[in-house]
Amino acid sequence: MLTVNDQLMVLQDILTEQSEEGSASVAEYQQIKRIIQTLMAKETITNEQLLALLPEIYNYGLQGEQAQNPEEHIITNKNNIESWTALIDQSNLD
Repeated sequence: MLTVNDQLMVLQDILTEQSEEGSASVAEYQQIKRIIQTLMAKETITNEQLLALLPEIYNYGLQGEQAQNPEEHIITNKNNIESWTALIDQSNLD
């Protein structure tokens, strides 16, 4: 069983990889959604900023899953992805 920190690290890895490579698979977007659903269901995240972003990251995964052009979806969200990964990084220190 993955801890919350483990899940956040997996989420951060996926997002960072997408941002750096500019591509993603449908399976990655589905995994992002599953991780977010699990994190929201557990209610163990105490970082309010991160909690507020989870639905946003979920929507990114949902939109990415349905995107006609996944590369463009990543480019459009690059700034968001970078701020999400930075926040996840900070929250792991808590």
